[in-house]
Amino acid sequence: MIKLDLVNQIVERTGVSKTKAEQAVDTIFNCMKDALKANDRIELRGFGVFSVKPRKTGIGRNPRTGSEVNTPASPCAMRSIPPRKSS
Repeated sequence: MIKLDLVNQIVERTGVSKTKAEQAVDTIFNCMKDALKANDRIELRGFGVFSVKPRKTGIGRNPRTGSEVNTPASPCAMRSIPPRKSS
């Protein structure tokens, strides 16, 4: 599902205009981006948890030459942690 599919589902289920639905989706995503940039944790019960985790330095390979390349630490690698299933 892409963003347009999400907008279309909102239009079908609620009857709001496509413009309003797109504004709502954009607002939600922008709020989530801002929260993650501020290093906040986003918890959506029944859906998942989003947080920023530091990425370790490492050694990668250049696919064209096969030579080793150092990859720097990245403080903004995003992770999604799926919710626990209750039985």
